[in-house]
Amino acid sequence: MMKGRKWLVVVIVAAALLSAAWLASGSRKLSPAVGSRERVVVIYLQGSIEDGSGGFSFSQGITPRNVEMQLRKAAEDDSIKAAVLRVNSPGGSVAASQQIAGAIESFPKPLVVSMGDMAASGGYYISAPAAGIVALPGTLTGSIGVVSQVIDMEGLYDKLGLKIETIKSGRHKDMLSREMNAEERRLMQELSDEIYDQFVSDVAAGRKLDKEKVRELATGQVYTGTQALELGLVDRLGGIDEAVAWAGEMAGLASPERYEFPPPSFLEQFSELTLKVAALTDKLNTAPELQLIEYLEQRINRLPRLVLQ
Repeated sequence: MMKGRKWLVVVIVAAALLSAAWLASGSRKLSPAVGSRERVVVIYLQGSIEDGSGGFSFSQGITPRNVEMQLRKAAEDDSIKAAVLRVNSPGGSVAASQQIAGAIESFPKPLVVSMGDMAASGGYYISAPAAGIVALPGTLTGSIGVVSQVIDMEGLYDKLGLKIETIKSGRHKDMLSREMNAEERRLMQELSDEIYDQFVSDVAAGRKLDKEKVRELATGQVYTGTQALELGLVDRLGGIDEAVAWAGEMAGLASPERYEFPPPSFLEQFSELTLKVAALTDKLNTAPELQLIEYLEQRINRLPRLVLQ
């Protein structure tokens, strides 16, 4: 009976997603005429910044793979003269933020960031290398800092009746699966400080600011767009239209035309949907107790997640 319900859930989810993909394909935006040679592409980056290589997920965050793919398309299209990244993100993975920032820095055409509701921490990290940053007065940005959290699961193991026996080589190998001692907290602080210094250095380089000035601003504080303008963290106030006009100006365009890449084809969306449904089916067929144990094992074996948030 339970297995039948699980399959019913899978069918319902698949049908809903398939319908959404079909509608998206039906309303697909057509590309402008080939003769239009003054285009500024707008690329939307929405959500948390994630590595995106850990299997199939229904979450739609910002990943290096997706950003690099879209920037590559923009670079290879001769009719696209400049790009605007609409960033709306609270931050996320350190390494993913650094990889995306590198892709933005190496983009061969003028690129302007247009900040949405929030472009904070990792969201600001990936914005810093842009040729220009436009924010709305009420945009929340900045939050330059690093946070790491380690979960002590010993109390949970006791409640579950689980006894963990640890055999290790290296005295700190199990420091993430129990309460840390003073030396281990120092090691974690050193890791956090190292990433923080990288963050400050990259912002200073991207914004062409003195490193010590950036360090003074890098308290983890969030600034409004108006405050960020006064502090030199952004260049102008405005929305997407202002960013498109400025990017066009950088590219020497008299009448820049705003353009967006068409959504993935129905076949591409259907292929991705098939993989996601397969992953969901496998998860639904796994007993909850096994899912919990698998999660705990992953937490034991993973490094702490230092995030830009």
